[in-house]
Amino acid sequence: MQESFKTQVLVAGAGPVGLAMAAELARYGVPVRVVDKAPRRTDKSKALVVWSRTLELMDHMGCTPEFLDAGLKVTDVSIYADQNQIGHMSLAGVPSPHPFALMIPQSETERLLEAHLGTLGVKVERSVELVRFDARADRVVSTLRRADGTEETVESAWLVGCDGAHSTVRHGLGVVFQGDTLESDWILADVHLQGVRHPGHVEVDWHTDGIVGLFPIRGDRYRVIADAGTHPEAPTLEEVQAILERRGAPGLVATDPVWLAAFRINERKVADYRVGRVFLAGDAAHIHSPAGGQGMNTGIQDACNLAWKLALVCRGVCPAEPLLGSYSPERSGVGDMVLKETGRMTALATMRGGIEQFVRNHIASVVFGISPVVKKIADGITELSIGYPDSPLNAQGAHVKDPAVGERAPISEVQAPVGAGRSPLLVAFGDDGTDFSALAAQYPALLDPVLCKPFHEAGLWLVRPDGYVLLATKAGNWPAVGEALRRLAGA
Repeated sequence: MQESFKTQVLVAGAGPVGLAMAAELARYGVPVRVVDKAPRRTDKSKALVVWSRTLELMDHMGCTPEFLDAGLKVTDVSIYADQNQIGHMSLAGVPSPHPFALMIPQSETERLLEAHLGTLGVKVERSVELVRFDARADRVVSTLRRADGTEETVESAWLVGCDGAHSTVRHGLGVVFQGDTLESDWILADVHLQGVRHPGHVEVDWHTDGIVGLFPIRGDRYRVIADAGTHPEAPTLEEVQAILERRGAPGLVATDPVWLAAFRINERKVADYRVGRVFLAGDAAHIHSPAGGQGMNTGIQDACNLAWKLALVCRGVCPAEPLLGSYSPERSGVGDMVLKETGRMTALATMRGGIEQFVRNHIASVVFGISPVVKKIADGITELSIGYPDSPLNAQGAHVKDPAVGERAPISEVQAPVGAGRSPLLVAFGDDGTDFSALAAQYPALLDPVLCKPFHEAGLWLVRPDGYVLLATKAGNWPAVGEALRRLAGA
């Protein structure tokens, strides 16, 4: 067991990512504190969608039902170009227990995650700012400042910066935030909307003047997003209405604005998500175009990737390496992919010029008519296709597929999700109880004692607590499972 600290992990930032990180660590019994300089959680809708893969991870966390009760399930996306429908995509067929986008304001996401964290015995410390830290070889010494100016010194084994795009942790590490800010301005309006042609659907209109997107929130409340050329200030309701009349379906009427804002798209990322005992997650590590609504989901998945690894190290089950060393290459690779894909979507949506737009619209109409391509797009948007094929944790040797090593493991409707419960255990999927029982007895804090049925008879799999395949080998190859466990345990 590592040296005992009152707080094994200090989490800076109590947005969705910091709350998810603290909740996962608390679920695994790791002493954790989470601090935020803001006096209260956000009251803005901000990030609006929770995708299928994030909901699957929330199943592990044990808080999905509350989200489903509070959100709106959306399965259909329609794309129009100058009033002509050129594409449609349904999420109803994606291979997930949650085949939809869950539309829920970030204010609600934070409320529900904070409530879930509270059930685990951890309270967010608000109006408490991380002002500096000293990352040493054996600990991190952090200085916290309260609203009244008093300061506290906290020693922890690890520090996780979930403190947003202007991260104190990132600045303290001296890590470069590389990327660009796009020059065009965008407007955002949460309004009540009448005259929607497909109520409850996401609708994207590619107009000669630019894009407008409609995203349902609840009832007749919608999020409207549009590129606005040079418009650096929050729009008026009248300006939003003018854009809807010009670019959207006939008869759209916006009323009773809840939130009006303007923004520019930042596409930035750090190269490394870890420096020694300090980690970066969420917007502290990467910010993207809002196209596809991937940002918050990517951050929550950062947290779910790191938490089980930190828990095994803090509980003394595994040495720090190679577990903690895998976090940055795994999640940085995902961050690169998300930046690339959201950047591509933004470029397509904001394309200018009659010929270019004509070609784009024609290609889109063809692409959305090819079912396998639409399926691939749906799997990508819902983040089900995310995997770690090049992870340093992946076991070497003879491999099988369906699922392959590094891929998300299929989810059964008749058994608890891999990773559920209070211990971060790996799960074996295979036959031959004798060899398995011996390994389960040898590694009781690392391997789940319940052997699950194989995904198909030709294979044997070892699945990580976050639901990704660490080993995919031929049936009966239990020595490979033993070797994988020995490597993690540092034996």
